[in-house]
Amino acid sequence: MLNRQTLEKRWALVQDWVHLNVENVMRPVALPFAGGLFSAIVLFSMWVVPTYSVRASSTYDIPTMLSTEAEIKGANPVSAANGDIVIDVNVDDQGKMIDYKIVSGEHLVQEQGLRRRLENMLLFTEFVPATSFGRPTPARMRLSLHAFQVDVKG
Repeated sequence: MLNRQTLEKRWALVQDWVHLNVENVMRPVALPFAGGLFSAIVLFSMWVVPTYSVRASSTYDIPTMLSTEAEIKGANPVSAANGDIVIDVNVDDQGKMIDYKIVSGEHLVQEQGLRRRLENMLLFTEFVPATSFGRPTPARMRLSLHAFQVDVKG
């Protein structure tokens, strides 16, 4: 009987067979599959969302004193007659200067005497080291030297 059927009838039989299998096999499996997929997504999101680090977009930061910036105990200001000098100072955990880098005002300290006074001021300045959870840690701080004053920004 299959030998005498036309190609269109054979194609219709294949379509009926596929449709019957989809109806009988896939329909009973579809609902449990969708439920399992949905519950897996919900459970995974319940685990991921609390562990995902969230960045605060607020500008109102509440200080917790868990970490502090380095500060100056006392300093002798160096006078820069023609402008300002901005310096990044690396301070170790003992409160001593490790290194410095002139950020702006390099042309003002080209004079050897002023550079020597600046380096002496930084060497003999006592710093309060930065802390993290109460322990002293190395840090970097920015000093702005004006005509007769020193501004400190952490």
